[in-house]
Amino acid sequence: MSDDQKKQLEQQLWNIANTLRGKMGADEFRDYILGFIFYKYLSERMHLYANEILKEDGIKYENINENTPEGIEYLEAIKDESLLKLGYFLKPSELFSEIAKKGNSNGKAENESTFILQDLTQILNHIEQSTMGTDSEDDFNKLFEDLDLTSSKLGKTESAKNELIAKVLGHLDKIDFKLEDTDSDVLGDAYEYLIGQFASGAGKKAGEFYTPQQISTVLARIVTMGKKKLKSVYDPTHGSGSLLLRIKKEVEEVSNFYGQELNRTTYNLARMNMILHGVHYRQFDLKQEDTLEHPQHLGMQFEAVVANPPFSAQWSASSLHMSDDRFSQYGKLAPSSKADFAFVQHMIYHLADNGTMAVVLPHGVLFRGAAEGHIRKYLIEDRNYLDAVIGLPANIFYGTSIPTCILVFKKCRENPENIIFIDASQHFEKVKNQNFLQQQDIDKIVLTYRDRLTEARYSYVAPLSEVIENDYNLNIPRYVDNFEKEIEIDIEKVAYELVELDKQMTETDKIIAGFCQQLNISNPF
Repeated sequence: MSDDQKKQLEQQLWNIANTLRGKMGADEFRDYILGFIFYKYLSERMHLYANEILKEDGIKYENINENTPEGIEYLEAIKDESLLKLGYFLKPSELFSEIAKKGNSNGKAENESTFILQDLTQILNHIEQSTMGTDSEDDFNKLFEDLDLTSSKLGKTESAKNELIAKVLGHLDKIDFKLEDTDSDVLGDAYEYLIGQFASGAGKKAGEFYTPQQISTVLARIVTMGKKKLKSVYDPTHGSGSLLLRIKKEVEEVSNFYGQELNRTTYNLARMNMILHGVHYRQFDLKQEDTLEHPQHLGMQFEAVVANPPFSAQWSASSLHMSDDRFSQYGKLAPSSKADFAFVQHMIYHLADNGTMAVVLPHGVLFRGAAEGHIRKYLIEDRNYLDAVIGLPANIFYGTSIPTCILVFKKCRENPENIIFIDASQHFEKVKNQNFLQQQDIDKIVLTYRDRLTEARYSYVAPLSEVIENDYNLNIPRYVDNFEKEIEIDIEKVAYELVELDKQMTETDKIIAGFCQQLNISNPF
């Protein structure tokens, strides 16, 4: 599929999403449209896989009679295969195309009902129920719980709700997702596009589920640098999963994805996003819980660790954590009002010796004192894990305009004698009210980090001794001077020019006075 066709698909899906816009808020109609797209995706995958199984018998899946002994036998055999391969099962009558056709049939056939809400609710429940007792059960459990087809926001009457949903399904049914092209991830890219569009209109809530693609790319390229395959990647605040999936695009293979997310709706979105991008259910292990208070992957270490945690979030900072292996060695906990370093400590605990960790944080972590200063000093002086500090432009994240930074950590650093500081805060493109990193900005950050380049007003490789002299304060202007020297003013020259200008004005006044005298009018001067 060409770039133009890809953009056309994205626009088509966004136009369909806007069918629901007038009925509810951005975060609400997001859940409906993305849920319906996911259902269509599951349906088309089921259809393709079943037809592949039935090819030798010369039968099409949609033509199987579900009420005959022969049909039931076929379905049982296909179900067993499907649960192993796909992780779920749909009967022919439960396919997206069938329910969309029914909802938009206008009751032309005799005794035909066009009311589909109840059928649709049952189908979505059946998808989840088909996985019970199988390896994929956790990955599909309550996956469609945010698709409330009884909500009054869909319409005041059942008929109005039905009409709206049928209209949306009808529009979606006309779009070919081209799933036959197994090498293409066009639908996955379109899904990411939609998530980004919703984030741009979600205000403060956007930060709960979405990391802008350009930031995800910087993080992904840093943690995959020099590698073609990764055994495991981990995001302790995975949101929609876009950051994990961005890493997948930077290498040939990622064996397993791990993550945790507090928000239930966002957790559901991430699981859909994983499956829709072709990540097999056995390849990802996402959990829904509070990462700091109830970690779900204790004891595990990962080759790449990335995160965009909620900035300066509150957490318990309970003294009980001092016996927790994630925090005990530091001697102090991050303050309860700012969990930024608690996330850093958690991530470092999960970082493998051969791994790289990149995390987005507010600038305050670079210089705040007290417990945070103590933790920062421990990471640099005792462990020497900090590899890079990268300053980002302000107003680059949805929902907040504050400037942020990326901290890069490695347990086995190639350059243990220094830390590179990069000030990319002035390198961006402004589009409407949002700042964006352009491709050349991303490339410059990554190249400067990789080659540890020093460039005036942009980057500086600081010896550890200098960082120690600065009392472990990592504030970027201490290391990268981006102050542009003002042009020196020649006072003598300016004075001379003023005298000359005064002479010219006197001559001009005389000329004007002469004109006024000739015209017999009063001189305004």
